[in-house]
Amino acid sequence: MSQIQTPQEALLWALRDLEEKSFKLFKFHLRNNCLLEGKMLLARGELEGLSPVDLASRLISLHGAWEAVKVVISVLRAMNLLEPVDRLSHICLNDYREMYREHVRCLEERQEGGIGGSYNQLLLVTRSNPESADPSACPLPEQELDSVSVETLFDPGEKSYQAPPTVVLQGSAGTGKTTLARKMVLDWATGTLYPGQFDYVFYVSCREMVLLPEGTPDQLLFWCCGDNQAPVKEMRREEERLLFILDGFDELQRPFATGWKRLSLNPMENVLHRLIRREVFSRCSLLITTRPVALHSLKPLLKQSRHIHILGFSEDERRRYFSSYFADEEQARNAFDIVQGNDVLYKSCQIPGICWVICSWLKERMERGREISENLSNGTDIFMAYVSTFLPPNDNEDCTELTSHRVLRGLCSLAAEGIPHQRFIFEEADLRKHNLDGASLDAFLSSMPYQEGGHMKTFYTFRHISFQEFFHAVSYLVKEDQSDLGKESHRELRRLLDEEEETENGEMTLSMQFLLDILKKETSSNFELKFFLKVSPSLKQELMYFKEQIKSIKHKRAWDLEFSLNPSKIRNLVKGVQISDVSLKMGQSNKKSHNRNSFSVKTSLKDEWKEKQGPVVGKDKIAKTQKETSNGKGREMEK
Repeated sequence: MSQIQTPQEALLWALRDLEEKSFKLFKFHLRNNCLLEGKMLLARGELEGLSPVDLASRLISLHGAWEAVKVVISVLRAMNLLEPVDRLSHICLNDYREMYREHVRCLEERQEGGIGGSYNQLLLVTRSNPESADPSACPLPEQELDSVSVETLFDPGEKSYQAPPTVVLQGSAGTGKTTLARKMVLDWATGTLYPGQFDYVFYVSCREMVLLPEGTPDQLLFWCCGDNQAPVKEMRREEERLLFILDGFDELQRPFATGWKRLSLNPMENVLHRLIRREVFSRCSLLITTRPVALHSLKPLLKQSRHIHILGFSEDERRRYFSSYFADEEQARNAFDIVQGNDVLYKSCQIPGICWVICSWLKERMERGREISENLSNGTDIFMAYVSTFLPPNDNEDCTELTSHRVLRGLCSLAAEGIPHQRFIFEEADLRKHNLDGASLDAFLSSMPYQEGGHMKTFYTFRHISFQEFFHAVSYLVKEDQSDLGKESHRELRRLLDEEEETENGEMTLSMQFLLDILKKETSSNFELKFFLKVSPSLKQELMYFKEQIKSIKHKRAWDLEFSLNPSKIRNLVKGVQISDVSLKMGQSNKKSHNRNSFSVKTSLKDEWKEKQGPVVGKDKIAKTQKETSNGKGREMEK
């Protein structure tokens, strides 16, 4: 048995090791399983006459070596022969590791057009003296920043820990957290990152956890692998060889937020909280990405942590991004010249997510032959320019087509329905409720197809959380009844204020930041002109009352740290980061503008194996949430 090295040898060993009576019973269960799954393996007579060698060959020819092993393991479990199951799983563990790596590589390459595409570098920093102050504080003084490489994130350093410290990768919306997390998984799978250090690196989208109806630590592993026969028992024997990357802690449900409707954690979210508290997988390595706005909730869960700040693009990387986004070189040069001539645009392009918004907006304006003369003074103006450009025309009020006002109000009401309950994923019925057609709104919404039983179902998300926060802020201004805010809006604003007071000295919610900017006199006038709307004086007066209250609370704004650094400091930090350390994968934008290319990869690592093997983990439960590949329409803006 010690000489068995391949799935083929393991399969033959398992079948030949069965006694004659057990082998006959095995074939009986095998036929029943195939009939239940709708697969006709062999006629009864043919199956009964096969020897262990012949049956092994037949299974391998039908399923492939590894899939054949999983079929055998499934039948042995049904026979309650657990000892050979454990031994067979252990024999094939090394092969499973390689299969999982290949699964990750194939899925990522298929979704992003191959690993040979264009990459853009991101800048990571940490405190030079982490003991000097609160390591989660943001922004940080320039003199205390040191550059960090991805390769060293899990180095033990000078301190000795009983368990690996949790690495917290924090950054404002759009700074590149999700893209970096996905790139780390891909680089590990290709053998260029952490070689020999981890047997498995699992990407977990916190946003998607709400879709899972049940949750246990083992089911989390099944879900990560996309395989209900993954050798989770063997994985858990060597937890120190596992790395979990939890992407988007700030997108988990918030039962802790003051004033909002309290929603209990769903079972899988509870598993993630236990993982963060090191109550499960206590010896694994763990990386968590989050926006600073959620740090006050994350910090009490952490035992030992190392905080890393992601700052986005350096000056050189901004130019490279434009070259990778625009397929036409002349168009790329013209767009970059426009940005360089506007200090607000140029500085904003340090944030990859805003850089994407700017490029998409410029490309659309150029292709329509429109003049680009807007005076943009902040990030809110940039989002207003993008939204007003991509809304449908508003000159057919009497037609049944979706008009600008109708779509704007629908997007705002959808966003406002989700934000108070930390809800970021919507069903088609939700869109219909708000008079929205997801298929025609890909400038604002991304689709997430997945298989539920034998049916395909589609979920929708805003292209990025910053869009949902923007539309949530605008929802207070586009009310059909302009006489006053109304009781519900008053309650919501009061809740926002309560939350801001609770997190004083932390980062302001993006919704509140957008709203305060729009209420500025010049921006408010610009808002009314762009969206052909008139906000009533009485409504403005009520909102200004809330504006004065929020101004009395000391807060940092999103992107304060990124925008506070002077160019020379950024250049010095870049010198300390090797080119291969933090690379951001970019696709080429050679499509029509409404098919704007992504600079993130899809949020599900399960798709390809699921297509091969069918339902995953409890056909009526976990399998329901395994999503099919969405042909590149995933979360196309980076966190």
